[in-house]
Amino acid sequence: MTAESVTADAVAGRGRTALLPPLRLGPITVDTPVVLAPMAGITNTAFRRLCREYGGGLYVNEMVTARALVERRPESLRIIRHEPDERPRSVQLYSVDPVTTGHAVRMLVEEDRADHIDLNFGCPVPKVTRKGGGSALPWKIRLFESIVSTAVREASRGGIPVTVKMRKGVDEEHLTYLEAGRVARDVGVVAVALHGRTARQHYSGTADWDAIARLREALPDVPVLGNGDIWSAEDAVEMVGRTGVDGVVVGRGCQGRPWLFGDLQAAFEGRGERHRPDLPMVSDTLMRHAQMLVPYFDGDERKAMQDIRKHVAWYFKGYPVGSELRTRLVGVESLDQLAELLGRLDQSICYPGADAEGPRGRAGSPKKVHLPEDWLASQELNADQQAMIHAAEVDISGG
Repeated sequence: MTAESVTADAVAGRGRTALLPPLRLGPITVDTPVVLAPMAGITNTAFRRLCREYGGGLYVNEMVTARALVERRPESLRIIRHEPDERPRSVQLYSVDPVTTGHAVRMLVEEDRADHIDLNFGCPVPKVTRKGGGSALPWKIRLFESIVSTAVREASRGGIPVTVKMRKGVDEEHLTYLEAGRVARDVGVVAVALHGRTARQHYSGTADWDAIARLREALPDVPVLGNGDIWSAEDAVEMVGRTGVDGVVVGRGCQGRPWLFGDLQAAFEGRGERHRPDLPMVSDTLMRHAQMLVPYFDGDERKAMQDIRKHVAWYFKGYPVGSELRTRLVGVESLDQLAELLGRLDQSICYPGADAEGPRGRAGSPKKVHLPEDWLASQELNADQQAMIHAAEVDISGG
């Protein structure tokens, strides 16, 4: 099926035929095959609730590190906290050590804290890759295999499915996604998600959907999900048409736009409805987001306001709010102050169209990938690297 035919039949809603069947992850069925990508400081319970209210999908919490989880650090326990009605409960785990991975997954199983576990092999930030983790780790293919197989084994004790999310590789000269995808499938993961960029690209340039298509072709017996440059429902439909993926993973595209998940559900159900929010809708959503952050931070309103500040530019992208008011909003100190500032907005402003769409978040430029010494010399760990791994667990959750 071509992208053009998918777009014509699904987005225009002809016959309202579903674009894809539900996504099946072991015992879990996700009716709308859309996954909210874990994002540090973004995908907490407040934002996940906003997204879930608009549309279906699988909503994953921020990345939590295995070491910090096993040590029961308060922030990590906050990150894996789910609301009572939040099902399935999806936890993304980061680790560079198979033993620590096993302890963390066992804890999640025995304490009934998750229904689904995703393993992070896609994070490109230096504090992660310089420890050999995130998008650097699949290069060490046996280490990758050991971590994934350990997670699958421990999770199986509770019937919990495990997935992996990864990038193409360290850079174009050190691609890992095909080999890592096959290894992950062979040790029992129920799905593989690929962000179509390398670690070196970070978030720059254009996501390589052709690589996603190659992985889909290489793994015909396990669901493959595509991630990268999905800014609209139409982008998701196009990705499905071009790559044949079983679902999509959405990250930066939903920042300041939780209603994107409503658009995605409509598109995957073959309906043409789309959200075109006017300024009152945007400001009301921002206010509600801020209010829901207060209980997330255990009633600490100041922390909630510090957190909401980063969302202001995303929510008001394309809207003529004015520089002075924007500046005051990103320095907001209380809910009362936020409500007062939002009350100054021109309530007659309608949806601005294309100016509110498209890329959001920082794209930047390609970056040097910070790696352990001699990391790329071999796909096997040397003695020094093995010793480093045992002590190298990043101990800060959230990415």
